[in-house]
Amino acid sequence: MAVRNRLVRKPPAAVWAVLADGSRYGEWVVGTDSSRQEGEAWPELGATLEYTVRVGPWTGTGKTTVRDVGPPRRIELEADSGPLGSARIAIEVRPWGDQTLVIINEHPLRGPGAALHNAAFDVILQLRHRRMLARLADVVERTQRQTPAES
Repeated sequence: MAVRNRLVRKPPAAVWAVLADGSRYGEWVVGTDSSRQEGEAWPELGATLEYTVRVGPWTGTGKTTVRDVGPPRRIELEADSGPLGSARIAIEVRPWGDQTLVIINEHPLRGPGAALHNAAFDVILQLRHRRMLARLADVVERTQRQTPAES
């Protein structure tokens, strides 16, 4: 299981605003080129995002489904990559003074990732999460600079 956290220099409402915007996942989720909402309103329980992943000339698609949500403090997702399997991704948003502590917890659920999960795999996830949380912080902080009111 890979757990990582990052302090974001904005209030929890600003972080949640980005997490609640399904069209922005491609901006901060590492490996995702684009995302688009499917059906229900994101991030309601059962809502789904389709995403595109590009690695060199290869393009793949997958979907992420909201499995549990407690706005504005937590969202739990299942990312399904078809034959590669699926993973549980929990994101927690905690007030930390006038800033926000974001905690991500991910582990494989099904498929080859679950069957082959080991400490080396967790190291790769840790590197991905470090970059992903840095990108999330950048998106939140950049968005808030463009918006005069912080809530």
